Amino acid sequence: MNNQRSLLCAPQLSSEKSLKTLVENRTVYSLNNCELNLFETYQESQLVPLKFNDLVVTSMLRGKKVMHLFDEPGFDYLPGETVVIPSNVEMKIDFPEATKHNPTQCLALAIDQSKITGTLDFLNERYPKEGNDRYWQLNYQNYFFYNNVDLASTINKLIKECMSTSITKDALADLTLQELLIRIIQTQTAKSIEEGIFNPNNPISEVIAFIRLNLKENINLKSLSDKACMSTTSFYRFFKREIGMSPIEFVLNEKIKCAKRLLKNPTIQINEVCYLSGFEDANYFTRLFKKYEGITPKQYQLLHVN
Repeated sequence: MNNQRSLLCAPQLSSEKSLKTLVENRTVYSLNNCELNLFETYQESQLVPLKFNDLVVTSMLRGKKVMHLFDEPGFDYLPGETVVIPSNVEMKIDFPEATKHNPTQCLALAIDQSKITGTLDFLNERYPKEGNDRYWQLNYQNYFFYNNVDLASTINKLIKECMSTSITKDALADLTLQELLIRIIQTQTAKSIEEGIFNPNNPISEVIAFIRLNLKENINLKSLSDKACMSTTSFYRFFKREIGMSPIEFVLNEKIKCAKRLLKNPTIQINEVCYLSGFEDANYFTRLFKKYEGITPKQYQLLHVN
């Protein structure tokens, strides 16, 4: 849940001879329950309209767009980011930097409504959520997010199946569509937590608050499951299903986020950041920070010196 974006494997661009247009040139791969559209744009354009009859999962592959949706201000749309758009909603798209040598490429995966309904019904029946009015559902207000590793890997799998010539591609794509919908719901839940707009009736919301207030304490699975009044096994499964990561992974994420906030102070010592964000060993802290952020805590601190 840090701001690292996991990039997708961009398919090859169309050959120049096969281009039908320089703005949103479209290549379509149709399957039983979904349709993969690849769009490429080779010249600067403004407010290009696009609309689908089905729910669409879009992901940027190359270049930059500015997306206009739901009468809200336009936002930059870059590789490593995904936008989920309900059926029959018109988007308008600017291509401020597109040229022949710097094209944009974006995928739009239109998913049949019956597949979405079937998947959500299956999840609600097989993996019911605790509490009142708690169902597996897509959140159409939470439509923009960064790709995490799992989401990117699932979308990559779908691109591969849609472009495949195998006779089993529809069956494999169907399984991957189910996985994609689960990953999107988990990513939306994680983003809601990040923004502090998580459902207060969910047993996990109290656990999240406890983690954030006690980062310097020794937080373990037992203490968290006690807080949620669940057995450790049930709590672990429930947490991972809701958020797409284990409770301990979430704790580490929160510690790294805390460290990043502290490092924006140019005078603070790295050892102090290590202690205040709940790590006991400075070497371990530095290793983990680099794994999450790609740079050391000291480099991160220097980046934020005004």
